[in-house]
Amino acid sequence: MTEQTNPVTGNQSIISIRGLTKTYKGGHQALKGIDLEIREGEILALLGPNGAGKTTLISTICGLVTPSSGSVTVGGHDIIKDYRATRSLIGLVPQELTLGAFDVVKDTVRFSRGLFGMPPDEAKLDALLGDLSLLDKKNAIVSRLSGGMKRRVLIAKALSHEPRVLFLDEPTAGVDVELRKDMWKLVEKLRQDGVTIILTTHYIEEAEEIADRVGVISDGRLLVIDDKVNLMNSLGRKQLTVELKSAIDVLPESLEKFDLELSSDGQRLTYTYDTKSERTGITALLQAVSDEGFGLKDLNTSQSSLEDIFVNLVHSEGGKSQS
Repeated sequence: MTEQTNPVTGNQSIISIRGLTKTYKGGHQALKGIDLEIREGEILALLGPNGAGKTTLISTICGLVTPSSGSVTVGGHDIIKDYRATRSLIGLVPQELTLGAFDVVKDTVRFSRGLFGMPPDEAKLDALLGDLSLLDKKNAIVSRLSGGMKRRVLIAKALSHEPRVLFLDEPTAGVDVELRKDMWKLVEKLRQDGVTIILTTHYIEEAEEIADRVGVISDGRLLVIDDKVNLMNSLGRKQLTVELKSAIDVLPESLEKFDLELSSDGQRLTYTYDTKSERTGITALLQAVSDEGFGLKDLNTSQSSLEDIFVNLVHSEGGKSQS
């Protein structure tokens, strides 16, 4: 089988998902017609509230959950017909710390490599443990490691068979900020080595920091997926805050056409505008403010964050579900 090319970007897609649905016993529909092309070598962040379907989607691609309908291919191989081939291409780091309490770090990583039929290679395992700052812990008992170190061991297990795709399901949940930033550096290094990375996260700043593209899932549907910068430009808002020298009680009629928000203390006017428009209206607004005789104390602009976009998308869809 041949890998498909993304029809929009022209880049090669390593994962192709078409019309994917999943309905569990009892009738709950966790996935509702997901269509998605994941590009080789990219970092894709999947955002969504609890129960949105993120984990079900990952579990289906990894062959842990059987889809109700639709198709998924990884590296050109169907996840059902060519299960062994697709599973060997994938590394999965689950949310839960699923490790044997009395396992030795290097033994558990070595065992994972062997499960996929990879030949022993102590040098590669040492290099992998070194990249994860685990080399000095390779002979340690897993139960004696900190939560952050245990999560690093999970990543080492997932990478032990040299997969082309790595899924990180809430990889930094419960770890401190410093370790989270170390993880981000590791993810970037893996991408430079050609690994495609898909991560789910509740930390919006994680997506802003490292992702190339961002997808938002709610109630089993993929609401939007786009390059991070495009998403923030097209769905984000830019605002101008005009701080007045003296408070006003109401907006004069001359300013009503600008659709301004007057702060509760009467000292700030907030104007939302489209940065892509030929005319933003800012010049006309400032002239109108001046004509009214209002003294200007300060001007500030702000761009909506990825978190604002995420919250607005999910809120507008009324995305409440459980998976």
